[in-house]
Amino acid sequence: MSHKSRPHSSQLTTEGSGGPAAGIEPAFPNEHQAGLLPDKYFRWRSGEITRLEAFCDVVFGFALTLLVVSLEVPRNYGELIEAMRGFVPFAACFAQLILIWRGHYIFSRRYGLEDHYTVFLNVALLFVVLFYVYPLKFVFTLLFHQITGNAAGNLSYAQASVVMRIYAVGFAAVFILFVLLYAHAYKLRGALELNPAEIQETRNEVQEHALMVMIAAISFIVALYRAEWSGWTYLLIGPVLTVHGSIYGKRVRKFAEN
Repeated sequence: MSHKSRPHSSQLTTEGSGGPAAGIEPAFPNEHQAGLLPDKYFRWRSGEITRLEAFCDVVFGFALTLLVVSLEVPRNYGELIEAMRGFVPFAACFAQLILIWRGHYIFSRRYGLEDHYTVFLNVALLFVVLFYVYPLKFVFTLLFHQITGNAAGNLSYAQASVVMRIYAVGFAAVFILFVLLYAHAYKLRGALELNPAEIQETRNEVQEHALMVMIAAISFIVALYRAEWSGWTYLLIGPVLTVHGSIYGKRVRKFAEN
């Protein structure tokens, strides 16, 4: 079965919660034929990979490269062991960047937006990701050194406070941009022909990313007074998102079943 292409946001002529824009086709729920794997309760409106998505993928790949660019090929046993010590911090940074990339990928597939505002937010997100690659690596390397008792990870209290506040600002910036992206998609819900379940899921995403920003803000405040506890604040992410998902996920399922 051939895949019918979808128009992007550049073709949207109507914004807000009004009726569908001219020329917008509803997305088909069964897009497996196109090689896509849609959400269970969300129709993916993006068609072929766009230049914007391809550019974003390249930048994310470059950011991953920056994580390892300082690692040289070990020349002896000691250097090999030292390089292996960097595996855990690299894995943590790698996982965090992949989660951000996946969130960006899902947003792009769900809505297929490429209007000027969306492009601006995408570029801003890429800027933040690239700018914070080295602080991200430094924080996780420092944390690993502290756990293993390596003296190389020792910082003064003032230095540790600054480092954790820098990390909190970067963390918050990433998810503020996701809040703005999903809020923009929610604004265009009429033109995108979002059904009730998709509208609720879009709201859920705005709320979840706002919660991530709040956790980063808490970490920032904690770092002002107890820098050693600042990093542990991010452990709130698991239970907070679990509770939020269990409550509001039921609403999505309810709308989808009706």
